[in-house]
Amino acid sequence: MIRPCPHCAAKNRIPATHLADRGRCGACKQTLPPLAEPMDVDASRFNEIISAAKVPILVDFWAPWCGPCKMAAPELAKAAQAMAGKALVIKVNTEQEPALASQFGVRSIPYFAVFRDGQLQADQAGLIGAAQLQQLALNVN
Repeated sequence: MIRPCPHCAAKNRIPATHLADRGRCGACKQTLPPLAEPMDVDASRFNEIISAAKVPILVDFWAPWCGPCKMAAPELAKAAQAMAGKALVIKVNTEQEPALASQFGVRSIPYFAVFRDGQLQADQAGLIGAAQLQQLALNVN
């Protein structure tokens, strides 16, 4: 994954295993914070992150036309900020990745799923707030 440095804007390649870790910018050597915002992913990045991450991954299956999905976006951002370093938040556009949505039986959106060690641990359909998203993501074994 490529992440810009918040200090110098240099692009840094971060392996999926370290997205939730603090790192160091290759250019300015300043600290790179853990990922603290939802990341849009395609099927290949989804599989890479799910299989490699060392923390729980909260996945938001959504679509651009979905009103409740639009309402969930700021709550998802709050949850991602609060869980930085403890969990990752990724987003899958079901219009662009219908096979991925089908693979996990997504029937209604927004649909939230939590993965740990490559396995689905919990899921929840429907609009929920940031606190419930955090609880869903962090209460997996």
